[in-house]
Amino acid sequence: MPKKELFIKRVYEIVQEEKIPLVDGRVYQKATINIGKFAVQIRFKFEEDESVIQGFLGLAEYFHTVVIRSKETFYICAGEHCFILESG
Repeated sequence: MPKKELFIKRVYEIVQEEKIPLVDGRVYQKATINIGKFAVQIRFKFEEDESVIQGFLGLAEYFHTVVIRSKETFYICAGEHCFILESG
C-alpha cells in the first residue's frame, strides 16, 4: 500500500478512535477551502511520526470543530486559523 494511502487510513483510524467529526467526499459534493482567507496557516507534515497526526486531530477536539478532507489533505478551520495536515 502506498505511503499516502497508509497516511489517510491512519488518520481515519484515529478519527474513529477519538470520535472526532470528519467531513469528506462521502458527505459533500464539492468543498472549496480558501486558504488565503485565514490570518494564520499552520501546516503539519506527516513523515513517519504518528504523533503529528494525533497532535493535529487534538486541535479539532480543542477547538470543538470538524476535520475536513479534500483529496489527500486534511483541514481544521477555527476562527482566523487554518491547520493543514499533509503527507510528506
